[in-house]
Amino acid sequence: MDKVEQVLRACPVIPVLAYKSVEEAVAVSRALYEEGLPVLEITLRHPTALDAIKAVKADLPADACVGAGTVLTPELAKAAVDAGCAFGVSPGLTQSLADAVKALDFPFLPGIATLSEAMQAREWGFKALKFFPASISGGPAFLKAVHSVLPDLVFCPTGGISAGTAADYRAVPNVATVGGSWLTPRGTDGSINLDTVRDLAREAMSAADAR
Repeated sequence: MDKVEQVLRACPVIPVLAYKSVEEAVAVSRALYEEGLPVLEITLRHPTALDAIKAVKADLPADACVGAGTVLTPELAKAAVDAGCAFGVSPGLTQSLADAVKALDFPFLPGIATLSEAMQAREWGFKALKFFPASISGGPAFLKAVHSVLPDLVFCPTGGISAGTAADYRAVPNVATVGGSWLTPRGTDGSINLDTVRDLAREAMSAADAR
C-alpha cells in the first residue's frame, strides 16, 4: 500500500475545504478534527490557502493529516511541499505534473474522469486516484466497471457527492474513501457555521461506522 492509499484509508470522508481566510481555516479544521476527521484537503483556490495550511498544521495535533487540493502545476506542488503538506490532490494529471510530484516524492492523488485517463495515470505509476467530477462522470456504476478491468486501482470519488450518496460510493470495492465539500456549507452570509460543521461531521462518521 503506497503513502497516498494509506492517507485515503485513514478516514471514511475527506473534507474538501475552500477557505477564505486563515482564521476560518483554523476554526473549521479544528472542529472537523475534533469530530473524528483528521484528514483534511485544503484547496489552493484562495490567495491565503498556503498560509492557511501552515496555520492549520501548527494548530492541530501531530496525527492530523493536512493536504493541498487543486494542485494544478509543478510550481504549486513545490509550494505545497514547502508548506508541509502531507499529500496533494489535483482534478487532473499532466506529464509535467506527474514528473514533478514524483521528483518531489510527494504523495499525490491525481484526478481522472475516464477509463483512458485512469489507464494513463496507472502507466505513470499512480494507483490511487481521485474520480472527479464523480456525480456527472458515471458515479458508483463507473467505479464498479473500472474495478472489473483495473482491479489494482483505488479511488477517492469527489464532486457532487452528498451525505445521501456517500454510502453508495463507499459500498464499491475499489473506493477507499470519499471526498466532499458538503461538510462545510456556507450560509447566506457566506460564513461557515461551526455547529453545522460538527453536526455534519458526526453524521458522516456515524454513517461510516454503520457500514
